[in-house]
Amino acid sequence: MRRRLTYPWLLVLTLGFTETVSWGVLYYAFSVFVQPMQAELGWSRAELTGAFSLALIVLGIAGVGVGQWLDRRGPRLLMTAGSVLGVALVFAWSRTSDLVTFYAIWILMGLCWSATLYSPAFATVTAHFRERRTEALTVVTLMAGLASTIFLPLTAWLVSLLGWRSALGALAAILAATTILPHALVLRRAPSHEEHHEPSLSLGEALRHPSFRWLALGFFCYALANGVNVHLVPYLSGRGFELGAAAALAGLVGATQVVGRIFLAPLERRLAPSAVVASVYALQPLALFVLLTFAGAGAAYVFVALYGAGRGADTLIRNTAVARLYGPRRFASIQGILGLVITVALAIGPVSLGAVYDRFGAYDPGFWAVCAASVVALFAVVWGTRAGRPASER
Repeated sequence: MRRRLTYPWLLVLTLGFTETVSWGVLYYAFSVFVQPMQAELGWSRAELTGAFSLALIVLGIAGVGVGQWLDRRGPRLLMTAGSVLGVALVFAWSRTSDLVTFYAIWILMGLCWSATLYSPAFATVTAHFRERRTEALTVVTLMAGLASTIFLPLTAWLVSLLGWRSALGALAAILAATTILPHALVLRRAPSHEEHHEPSLSLGEALRHPSFRWLALGFFCYALANGVNVHLVPYLSGRGFELGAAAALAGLVGATQVVGRIFLAPLERRLAPSAVVASVYALQPLALFVLLTFAGAGAAYVFVALYGAGRGADTLIRNTAVARLYGPRRFASIQGILGLVITVALAIGPVSLGAVYDRFGAYDPGFWAVCAASVVALFAVVWGTRAGRPASER
């Protein structure tokens, strides 16, 4: 007998698809445009990536309100409007020629991110699932984990074929065609009876939970490596890779994120929770150590494998841990607060590494600092998961 596709799983597949396109166009593609924009417009790396960092700050601030909206009203209007805004902003980006306008676009891009990327998607899935929540989140992240693998090479090809301005126009069209209608037609709020069937903490109780401060510290330090994502294509270009090859190699981070998520479930069945967390969060500093210590393409491929696997598994651990420790009723609001903490680090990373490059003419000192912060993250997140216990056990 054939099983009917239920609405919650239709929701998962829809969000997996739209998250893939949204991440690819609105977030990952930026890295490919750094060099061609700098060549035409004469802006420094710090000036260019500063706009990206500013968007991340806006994302974090807006995320608190977005969490409250999602807990009360659901995702349809929010994510649909976010997709419409994203299309308009990518097109405006393609026409920009002055730095003030560029920064204004990226301030609004932060609002767009808060309405379209993982936070609202995860909150929506969490509200519709309990028993198979981890599986549902895994499906979304497995699909969206391919965003960089698809869109970094695609964007590099479009830039080489059309130039960076027309490439952005093409990406805006792709975003419009694939995200607006799915968000408008498929998304809806979970029935109210599903929001309260699992023990949950209030927002205030979660903030006072003994694990919260350790998780916040660990997530902050771990997220500083976001700067590595933004600068990876120009970094690899500086090590002798051609732009297309550098973009393709950086795009493999998405594929290795998928691998990390696939192997997380069997790892959880074989190891204690703290051992799983330690294993995952050790991968990022190890990856950076390999990249910075060893030369040649082999080291770059090892870096991509370790770094991507760690960051892919982190996406699941971070969200399932919050749901397990604090419950689903105020999941979006709690994630909004943690997201603000994380976003400060996300914003610091790109512009700091850009400034390091402008000052020293190399990324290595900044990458070593990120490696050290990743070690701090390892110990903080392990301690945080040990310090807390699920809301259902309270």
